[in-house]
Amino acid sequence: MNYMHGWPVVKGDYQVGSDKSRICVVTLASHFELAPECMKKVALIGPCHTENLGIEKIIANVVANPNIRFILVCGEESRGHMSGNTLKAIHANAIDGNGRIIGSEGAIPFIENIPEDAVRRFQAQVQLIDRIGETDMQNILRIIEEYYGKGDAFSEPPMIVLAGKKKRKRERLEIRGRGDIVISKDVSLDISSGIIT
Repeated sequence: MNYMHGWPVVKGDYQVGSDKSRICVVTLASHFELAPECMKKVALIGPCHTENLGIEKIIANVVANPNIRFILVCGEESRGHMSGNTLKAIHANAIDGNGRIIGSEGAIPFIENIPEDAVRRFQAQVQLIDRIGETDMQNILRIIEEYYGKGDAFSEPPMIVLAGKKKRKRERLEIRGRGDIVISKDVSLDISSGIIT
């Protein structure tokens, strides 16, 4: 198969099919294996367990491929994380000024590594097919068959955004003198007495 150079742009727990397909399949907390002939009809298929980094990876890979116009959201919902609910919420409502996904019921529904314009592009580029809870492979295959070649590619070129864990600045522990450990600029521990100052 001829994949676009460097696509998908973000690694994840998914299988890659054809970059020419119009449909991605997000299986939430479920795992499905497709036969090789069916893999030719999907761009990507795989789970999404989290309402933050998982959603970011989906958005980054989708906006990097204008051929993708549909996302089938199926499989069992990820408990607590509510990644299916969150994917629907970001598609419908976007994010607020703090990166919180508006309307999500997930535990930590924040986008930290994807710019707002990529979220808007995601909203414009794809249509979600909501089949949360659907685990019957025959029904899933029927939907793939209906959408894999439907319509035209998105009219804008690929948008490259790389989702990944932000490297957080870690405070460096510093040992001073006898028994003093500096935890941060304002906090130190005298290990001989156990007193934090």
